[in-house]
Amino acid sequence: MAIRVIIADDQEMVRTGFRMILESQPDIEVVADVVDGEAALAAVAAHRPDVLLLDIRMPKLDGLEVTRRLCGQDKPRIVIVTTFDLDEYVHAALHGGASGFLLKDASPAMLVEAVRAASVGDSLVSPAITVRLLREMAPRTPASVAARRPAEPLTDREREVVRCLARGLTNAEIGGELFVSLSTVKTHLANVQAKLDARNRVEIAAWAWESGLASTPA
Repeated sequence: MAIRVIIADDQEMVRTGFRMILESQPDIEVVADVVDGEAALAAVAAHRPDVLLLDIRMPKLDGLEVTRRLCGQDKPRIVIVTTFDLDEYVHAALHGGASGFLLKDASPAMLVEAVRAASVGDSLVSPAITVRLLREMAPRTPASVAARRPAEPLTDREREVVRCLARGLTNAEIGGELFVSLSTVKTHLANVQAKLDARNRVEIAAWAWESGLASTPA
């Protein structure tokens, strides 16, 4: 079954380009593209997509508000599409429950990979934006967020996995670096997510930077 995608961006060239890239893939179907946040919510209700590619600055409702309203739903998975000059907006979206981040000038292959990853509950976290973003924003994060304590202490291996995640590595890359299987990486991340009561891997990465784990030696 094809991955159903909605594109929400107020720039027609962006929507057209993304649609052409995604529709060239046999396993992806773009069911709608819309120009603002209100239209995005209406399209999600009408089409029940698997993935929503969402700009932040849009008319009527911005991407942050759309993310907040959709937070807690199983679908769609939200991938924020942004540029470097929107770091603080992306940080807010991360805490709102976004599943991944993508630069507007990302390669076609990365766009496709981000959609496929989000559709199965994984995330493509672009190191170029998220590592820079999380590292720079951590010192300005409220102490209550940075001080969040896991329900149970993380094991040494879980801490290693989280450090890799915070650097922007995919599950496959984490497995290769730590010499463990992909299923083992997923198990560790699931355990960490439960211990932190995190909504997704992006929130785990945020916690790692905010708590200082990502910047401590292994």
